[in-house]
Amino acid sequence: MVKTHVQDLANMGRPVRLSSLVARLWRRTRAATRPKSPYRVGDAVVGDDPFNGRQEGIVMSHCGTSVELSTAAGVFYYDHRHLRPQD
Repeated sequence: MVKTHVQDLANMGRPVRLSSLVARLWRRTRAATRPKSPYRVGDAVVGDDPFNGRQEGIVMSHCGTSVELSTAAGVFYYDHRHLRPQD
């Protein structure tokens, strides 16, 4: 099995403050319960929104529920709930 992340051994054995450990656990818990976009970078999708109109394009990036869609007319930002896969 290939590991994509190798732990830095320079931090092994160093004391950890309780507040930093609690803060790290809180961030991980919030990230796990946050809504996620079902589309991956590179997926071809159609966005239909009353403000941006209907645009066909490719997902360039996403952050939470916001998706950056690259189209022939430019770059548009959609909520992932307004996107559907291209036919």
